[in-house]
Amino acid sequence: MNMIISAVSQGLLWSILALGLFVSFRILDLADMTTEGAFPLGAAVAVQAITLGANPYIAIIFAIIAGSSAGLITGFLITKLQIPSLLAGILTMTGLYSINLRVMGRANISLLGKNTIFTVFENMNLPRHFDTITLGLLVVAMIIGLYVIFFKTEFGQAVIATGDNEAMARSLGISTNTMKIVGLMISNGIVALAGSIIAQDNGYADISMGIGTIVIGLASIIIGEVLFTNVSFKMRLVCLMLGSVLYRLIMVMVLEAGMNPNDFKLISAVLLTFFLALPKIKETYYMYSLRKKVKRND
Repeated sequence: MNMIISAVSQGLLWSILALGLFVSFRILDLADMTTEGAFPLGAAVAVQAITLGANPYIAIIFAIIAGSSAGLITGFLITKLQIPSLLAGILTMTGLYSINLRVMGRANISLLGKNTIFTVFENMNLPRHFDTITLGLLVVAMIIGLYVIFFKTEFGQAVIATGDNEAMARSLGISTNTMKIVGLMISNGIVALAGSIIAQDNGYADISMGIGTIVIGLASIIIGEVLFTNVSFKMRLVCLMLGSVLYRLIMVMVLEAGMNPNDFKLISAVLLTFFLALPKIKETYYMYSLRKKVKRND
């Protein structure tokens, strides 16, 4: 039971990453690899700021600014230098590896004995992991609320239009380059926010903690969309959070089944492939059942 609660708490925190990736992957329809660099960047900036005496909440703001700056660089490469989005993200991610090392000064930094955003829960006598669940729900609810408000505005609709049909958006007088840059800044700012919170929850920041984060984020998005279809924009974001929690629960079940933890990345890739193929599998099964029914009637 404790492992299930732990999986739920981690799923909630990682859903913040998925919410950030959702903007670039689904709304802008861009393959942005900056995520794998922005996530540890947020962790590095926040943890280093805390070790230097900054307030944990101020440290998170620094992390968001740093992540948004990474998104700005990727957006500049895509829009001004006409570099393909996938390659631009890889270039930024590669450069961020050295920047993260510069920020931390070494491969990892511990928060042992330092105040974090979770310190406030210490005197509340909450059950184990419930501090993470409480904070995760608050942050996710805040992000979803801000997304709903922002994407209902004229500017937010312009960002959506850019991702849906760039040529049409440009014909309507929308500066699609600006929309891409803003969208990538929002996306990577939220990703860095996830990195800063997860690093504080773990108690450390590590240079390699960004490896595989894009797979986790995509798995959360795909699971949420495949299992919960035909929903409103707000519910789509909530389902994304549920997808993240379900992903973590599946990984816990895999661990309980006796699988080697070293195979987690492989299992994640296989799981993501399955859920990506699920709509096609459903369609194939439906057509097979229909043909079988027609033959039976004949």
